[in-house]
Amino acid sequence: MMSNLRFTIVFSLMSALVFGQKDTLTLSNNDVLVGSIEKMDRSILTFSTSYDDSDFKIKWREVKQIKSQRQFIISVTDGERFTTNIYSVSGKEKMVVLNIEEGSREYNLGDIVFIEPIGKSFFSRLTVDVDLGINVTKANDFKQLTSNVAATYLAYKWRGKGLYKTVLSRQNGAADINRMDGELGGEYYLPHDWFIQAKAIYLSNDEQLLKLRSTYQAGAGYYFIRNNTMFFSANAGIAYSKENFTNDSSDRKSTEGYVALGFTKYAIGDLSVGTNAALYPSFSQSGRYRVDFNFDMKYDLPLDFYIRLGLSYNYDSQPVEDAADSDYVFNTSFGWEWN
Repeated sequence: MMSNLRFTIVFSLMSALVFGQKDTLTLSNNDVLVGSIEKMDRSILTFSTSYDDSDFKIKWREVKQIKSQRQFIISVTDGERFTTNIYSVSGKEKMVVLNIEEGSREYNLGDIVFIEPIGKSFFSRLTVDVDLGINVTKANDFKQLTSNVAATYLAYKWRGKGLYKTVLSRQNGAADINRMDGELGGEYYLPHDWFIQAKAIYLSNDEQLLKLRSTYQAGAGYYFIRNNTMFFSANAGIAYSKENFTNDSSDRKSTEGYVALGFTKYAIGDLSVGTNAALYPSFSQSGRYRVDFNFDMKYDLPLDFYIRLGLSYNYDSQPVEDAADSDYVFNTSFGWEWN
């Protein structure tokens, strides 16, 4: 009798502990999901359940109520980041309570930009995009390959990003075309939507006779808009570039300033759009300036596949002898995202 009672008590406590850790969502159509919040970023909530092997991808605007006693890293539109649990306020639609050190605060669900459970593994914070584009025509035996690999790691106070893009073209009766873009850098988030940034940018292209341009920059920036549907930021700082050329031109080194704007719009159905532009006025070469511009449009398909359309443009007001002052590449590709 006593052993049965002890078993019942232990089982009840274990059940309460297990089920008490579950997260509950109520959607705009009044469906209720019970499971675990994996992440919410860029207006998409990833939610796992015990009754489906695949995670649910839910548009954040479709969430009406949320309840969890687990601890999360939560970022809001005013730039603040908290470690807290989250639950909806009774009688107030789409309002939630965050319990922080200073006390409880109420926020609209639309003011929450990012959610991630405490204790997530390295790979759960990592997002990787891989896409390829291939063009082949019989005329002049034309062949072109474009590739793009991008990775983003998002932590509590910082974000790291790397990318590598190539364009390779071969055609009878014409010179081969080779282009490479690479980037490695990170941002550290400060209070009230400020951030500091460091980045290394690499470019190689035949049109400007660039064997390799290496640019290293550091500066600070500010998010003018940072919410569930868009980011808009500006940053500025100091840069240093070193250039090697494919002809007999001597290597060049330049100390520069830079001013950059970045814009990302997402949650347009399955479409997202991003663009950034940077101006590099040289301090060490009188009258010289450079411009880098990138545009990216991505349409999400089922099973984490996507179609991407991109444009990259580079301008130099003082190119080396026999080189063009600008180069651009426009490409479409098909890819897959892992996160």
